[in-house]
Amino acid sequence: MQLDSLSWFPGHMTKTRRMIESELSNVDAVCEIVDARIPMSSRNPDVDTLTALKPRIVVLNRVDQADSAMTKRWAAWFRKQGFAVIEADAKSGGGVKQFAPAVRELLKEKIAAYEAKGQIGRVLRVMVLGIPNVGKSTFINRVSGRKSAKAEDRPGVTRSKQWVPVDKTLELLDTPGILWPKFEDPEVGVRLAFTGAIRDEVVDIEELAMRLMSFLGEHYPKALEERYKLEVISCDDGWTLIEKAGRKRGFLISGGEVDTERMSRILLDEFRGGKLGRFTLEMPEDSPGED
Repeated sequence: MQLDSLSWFPGHMTKTRRMIESELSNVDAVCEIVDARIPMSSRNPDVDTLTALKPRIVVLNRVDQADSAMTKRWAAWFRKQGFAVIEADAKSGGGVKQFAPAVRELLKEKIAAYEAKGQIGRVLRVMVLGIPNVGKSTFINRVSGRKSAKAEDRPGVTRSKQWVPVDKTLELLDTPGILWPKFEDPEVGVRLAFTGAIRDEVVDIEELAMRLMSFLGEHYPKALEERYKLEVISCDDGWTLIEKAGRKRGFLISGGEVDTERMSRILLDEFRGGKLGRFTLEMPEDSPGED
């Protein structure tokens, strides 16, 4: 499938949307998990409309793989939109201890209202949303200290809702990952494919790697030079850089040509595994609502 026409909306996504709408009245707040490397592209734009009346908290996940200076800028951007924000690395557990206190701070007026009615210690319920493969189930497992939510490093694993207790007064509603019918901006689909949120089987791997290489060559050339022992010059396009890296790695086929497919897969694996460095692929100033 061409990267500029990516569309992925399995039937269970429609079911998920309906479930979210039906469960909103049962929760006190909504938590949205986003990928800190692509904070805007990893958000479903429908979530703002679906959950507009609920207090909101955004978790910038995978901060260990994102450009730390950019993560701070994104956190400030989300706070400016009125969200509570925490920065986390669910895989290692970094930042997850901030979650429960942040929820209680976000809901302090609601807690006070409950207590005024004599409902001291009432259980707070938070719906957790996120696109497939954003680390949502791993985050829930870390926060709750158990293995209630199924976590796998591939899109679309969580298929049904499940309530997960964190402590005596906090429960999380885990939901299936929710994508959208078609990406208005084709670059959103490309960024999602970079991080593995869209299955590699439905994209052209070499074109995807070429686009990633082009971005990294322009914005993070030192990382490429260090990892692949090559020189990035201003006229190098993504394809040229893939060939340079493949040649340095010795990925050659008959006639001395570079095995670009093999190098493309290696590039994407190393990017997703954090072996290339820490990158953020989009900037707050390019986002809606930014002056």
